[in-house]
Amino acid sequence: MAPVRLRHPKGVTTLQVDLTNGTVQDLQHAIFAATEIPPSQQELKAGYPPHPLTLVPELPIDSLGLKQGEQLVVTQRSSGISHGSGLPPTAAAVSSGLASSSPAAAMTGMTASQVRSPAAPVSTAAAKSTGPDYVPTSSGYLVHRVVPDDNSCLFSSVALIFEQDISKAQSIRQIVAEAIRKDPIRWDEAILGRPREEYIRTILKPQAWGGAIELSILAEHYGTEIASVDVETGRVDRFTPPPEKDTGNRAIVIYSGIHYDATSVTPMLDAPSEFHQTIWSRGKDDEEDDEMLRAAKKLADALRAKRAYTNTATFDLKCQICGKGLKGEKEARAHASETGHVEFGEY
Repeated sequence: MAPVRLRHPKGVTTLQVDLTNGTVQDLQHAIFAATEIPPSQQELKAGYPPHPLTLVPELPIDSLGLKQGEQLVVTQRSSGISHGSGLPPTAAAVSSGLASSSPAAAMTGMTASQVRSPAAPVSTAAAKSTGPDYVPTSSGYLVHRVVPDDNSCLFSSVALIFEQDISKAQSIRQIVAEAIRKDPIRWDEAILGRPREEYIRTILKPQAWGGAIELSILAEHYGTEIASVDVETGRVDRFTPPPEKDTGNRAIVIYSGIHYDATSVTPMLDAPSEFHQTIWSRGKDDEEDDEMLRAAKKLADALRAKRAYTNTATFDLKCQICGKGLKGEKEARAHASETGHVEFGEY
């Protein structure tokens, strides 16, 4: 454990933080205990002059680049949308260690075959009783585009959004593998959490999960910000390309805790898929005024009301390689770090 000085609206507190094994989520919970600022509304800054930190709860604390005795400044936002640049440009991403030092960093898209339990659907303006959930916008309807419940859900969602063809999920994996292969400095063993060639072989397997590392690479490849909206918390994590590749556009995926789905805008609810728009201009600089992000958060609200999410801290897992039973993503991350096993299923 290491001391981290926390400056917040109520004063100054010293937190004891496990900088080596703890996750960003662990840090946020400790901050909540000291400040009563919910994790979804926390905005953290560090360094001198203080600069915003990108908070991806499933990543390890060392992804933030904190040092023992460092001072953190926490303020409260009015919404759960993450400010800042999502994943920063290449050099900043490497220097801050934004990618996980654990193999489990890539494991945030596991199969969700048990997620959508038969809870009674609720009646909301943003949901239909016999079809995909949707939210009205000035351009039509933002629609929840459900992809298969398999370990390729992140890649299927990206294929649907950028290639309009869900069957190209394996091609999306190839893009990730090639990006890692071509840039051994940025994507070194420390960032990936395991030998580079092993990571590449694993991510090419249909059973391997995708997560923050993959979203960062794909945002850069397509020159488009990918915003991931968390159903349980309403938090929005933004993965942005470097400035020289940034087209100023955005795509949105929905994250249920162990599953990713796509979104698109349709002029009419019964319009064929070829009329759906999956990429938009980012619009206003102020995220809280961006219509599509507001609509995506409302979509997450509708799914949350149906309990269409999984709490990754408490769900039961089984390692598909050795059969060991695990509880929550933290134990899965530790097991992956110890064994290199990255194929899990939910009990």
